[in-house]
Amino acid sequence: MEFKILYQELTNSTEMIRSMLKDIDEKQAPIKPSPGKWSILEVVCHLHDEEREDFREHLDFILHRQNEEWHGIAPTAWVKLRKYNQQNFKTMQRKFFNERKKSLTWLHSLKRVDWNIKYTSKRGSMSAGEMLACWIAHDNLHVRQLVELRRMHLERITRPYAIRYAGDW
Repeated sequence: MEFKILYQELTNSTEMIRSMLKDIDEKQAPIKPSPGKWSILEVVCHLHDEEREDFREHLDFILHRQNEEWHGIAPTAWVKLRKYNQQNFKTMQRKFFNERKKSLTWLHSLKRVDWNIKYTSKRGSMSAGEMLACWIAHDNLHVRQLVELRRMHLERITRPYAIRYAGDW
């Protein structure tokens, strides 16, 4: 594993997310493709909470806080509990990107990291390298989700014109 490459991947996904959110307005952000699916606003709220309470925090546990109890998270439940779809879209974007900036600064400050070090608890074990890899893969998952939500929006705003000629989706 080469940290420099993975760090760049996290930086790149940050810019992809920023691009996917460009020109989305408060009216469009909470629209869901169907019941049980997430809106763009819910994705942004989720990314914010994961950034703050999961990936950076848990990587820090693995690297520096082996004697502390790893706290649980409930990302799916948080969507309703924290009323994601009722939040202010611009505020949540700003909060996510501020947290991501903190994460990138923190990651860049790490020196001589043993990416094979593991944190083990009753929930299982995970290495630092695995946590970093999962963080990036998590971003990819939500970049894909945002692309799908943008496609749904495109289909809606181009009516009555069909976009089938563009290719199969």
